[in-house]
Amino acid sequence: MADFVGAIDQGTTSSRFMIFDHAGREVSKHQLEHEQIMPRPGWVEHNPVEIWERSNAVLQTALNSALLQPRDLAALGITNQRETTVVWNRKTGRPYYNAIVWQDTRTDKIATALERDGRGAVIREKAGLPPATYFSGGKIQWILENVPAARADAENGDALFGTTDSWLLWNLTGGPGGGIHVTDVTNASRTMLMNLATLDWDDELLSFFDIPRAMLPQIRPSSDPTGYGITASKLPYPGVALTSALGDQQAAMFGQVCFAPGEAKNTYGTGNFLLLNTGVEPVPSKNGLLTTVCYQLGTERAVYALEGSIAVTGSAVQWLRDQLGLIASASEIEDLAAGVTDNGGVYFVPAFSGLFAPYWRSDARGAIVGLSRFNTNKHLARATLESICYQSRDVAEAMEADSGVHLEVLKVDGGVTANNLCMQMQADILGVPVSRPVVAETTALGAAYAAGLAVGFWRSTDELRTNWNESHRWTPQWTDEQRAAGHVGWQKAVQRSLDWVDVE
Repeated sequence: MADFVGAIDQGTTSSRFMIFDHAGREVSKHQLEHEQIMPRPGWVEHNPVEIWERSNAVLQTALNSALLQPRDLAALGITNQRETTVVWNRKTGRPYYNAIVWQDTRTDKIATALERDGRGAVIREKAGLPPATYFSGGKIQWILENVPAARADAENGDALFGTTDSWLLWNLTGGPGGGIHVTDVTNASRTMLMNLATLDWDDELLSFFDIPRAMLPQIRPSSDPTGYGITASKLPYPGVALTSALGDQQAAMFGQVCFAPGEAKNTYGTGNFLLLNTGVEPVPSKNGLLTTVCYQLGTERAVYALEGSIAVTGSAVQWLRDQLGLIASASEIEDLAAGVTDNGGVYFVPAFSGLFAPYWRSDARGAIVGLSRFNTNKHLARATLESICYQSRDVAEAMEADSGVHLEVLKVDGGVTANNLCMQMQADILGVPVSRPVVAETTALGAAYAAGLAVGFWRSTDELRTNWNESHRWTPQWTDEQRAAGHVGWQKAVQRSLDWVDVE
């Protein structure tokens, strides 16, 4: 019997492949970054061919470095950056256009028009989402309206749409030579096109964006022994069962074993994503959160979640590194920020793509406020880390208002959690303990868990719970007065970031 499970984690800035054993321990991994293409202000694109090539390469390298063969993998799962939109030709396999990334804001006029004429209310009711540039529906519409031949080919079934999970699954299972065109319920729930009640594409929602149903993938459960096929014979790793697909934040919920209603986690990556399991009934939000599918196992009922999505957190650190040259590597920010004991009155609102939850303001743009001659690069570094934590507090408060559930402890994962100072700030600003697991990169682990469950590698979610272990816990050190004063300053800074861009 195969002793391992693998997972492709196709993220916003990189693709990685990780291999896990039965105890959920990392056996091997390899990771490669891909280019961030920004042709205009507010536009963010990726090259889908590069993403496929890098995903293919990391899978082979991770297997080779562990001296493993494809037959050593009991199953393979995929987790991916959600909402990022790819449209490609079924016959040639060539994309019509670069992937339009979830951070991209070019569809702001589409989103505004939906809100203005009342269709936004229907999208909220059926899809659980506000009309926003974040989601895939507007991106598909933009490609169909602006890329030659895309509309005609979509009408006759030759143009296919998918988020990056669908793009990879299609290539993994043969591409133009018979690739399977599928997605899972979690990714489908991020398009503004899927009805949360039926878990199927909704004709009324499709009509809002003038999207032909023929270009959409089949929607499957997140963990499914038959839904995703096997890797193609032409690949260097043929015959591996593809048994799971999950959007990255839902995969992190799975990796954090948040299987019971009321359990929550926060993932710190390019952006931040705080999710709360609400059980088998979707909970509409009145406080700027998203109602989304958390996961579905085989023929079981889907489990839903409330989500607060924050566009820019870890990428604000990248901005300090790549655009400002303030640091040479992301890890340097911790020591720089630790050089001062507070932010010196400086607040940084990194609204590069507008503000997501709970504000949903596409007119916002980044702002650094409170500067004086006293301030140094250390204060800006500290304000950058605090911005990650304050945005998470805004979402946590909205989540408590919607659900009535008060967080007793916040489970955290993702790359930024390696920054101990930032995690201490999170505990201080939120006022609750913060807990990091032994395996901090829970996104890939969650996809592996879902894949393994589908083939009996793990018997149940209860067995997965025994694999979870805490690595570190941070407890709040600020007084209530410090916490309140800091948040007042943050809220003032947020107000100054609004109404910067005129949205028609």
